[in-house]
Amino acid sequence: MSVIQPPQRPLQQFFRSGPMPCPYLPGRVERKLFTRLIGPYATEVNSTLSRAGFRRSHDIVYRPVCPNCQACVPVRVPVAEFVPTRSQRRVIRLNQDVRLIERPAYATSEQYRLFAQYQNSRHGESDMARMAMGDFAAMVDEGRADTNLLEARDSENRLIGCMLTDRLGDGFSAVYSFYDASQERRSLGTHMILGLIERARMAGMPHVYLGYWIADSRKMAYKARFHPLEALGPDGWHRPVIASEE
Repeated sequence: MSVIQPPQRPLQQFFRSGPMPCPYLPGRVERKLFTRLIGPYATEVNSTLSRAGFRRSHDIVYRPVCPNCQACVPVRVPVAEFVPTRSQRRVIRLNQDVRLIERPAYATSEQYRLFAQYQNSRHGESDMARMAMGDFAAMVDEGRADTNLLEARDSENRLIGCMLTDRLGDGFSAVYSFYDASQERRSLGTHMILGLIERARMAGMPHVYLGYWIADSRKMAYKARFHPLEALGPDGWHRPVIASEE
């Protein structure tokens, strides 16, 4: 009697990018180790690699392997121990009129208008500021791995913020967010992260992954405001590692 062997999972292929100027630290060069999320194992691969410090963009999961630089530190929030700071509690109060609604990961023209406004206001010189509706839809659609959109809507149902999120085996990953930059007082970026942490708590998920913390980059240093914060180092995830800004 012959035994039918189960199909073998294909090997995951990894590649290394060529040198490019670092988008966060002037004068430095970045290189990335990356793989593609394709096939029936995409969600599992994304979850496993996120725990190993990788980050998703479109259908690519990558991690910096820059020569002579370890400035990019993967960080995550341990949900059960997270306590909002005084300023974060103020953000929650300022946004009491805002509803956070989870949607399937399908791009809409309403989301694109907000995305384009955000890019022109905050990152006018970046490649993302030149993205058309089709490019935006590809960013949302490509590489989906248990992915949803978290929309922030005000009391008049206007879309004022949006966050692309992945559900992992041990939590949520905040993939990318954008919001109405004219409402600076609301701190909508912070509010959406706080909302994602609360959703993880309600779902019994232990972590929220925030990507890379870079101490000397103003764009990335905000992640130190969420604490306690765990960072991935040579000996695994550990803490305390980053002092709060408050």
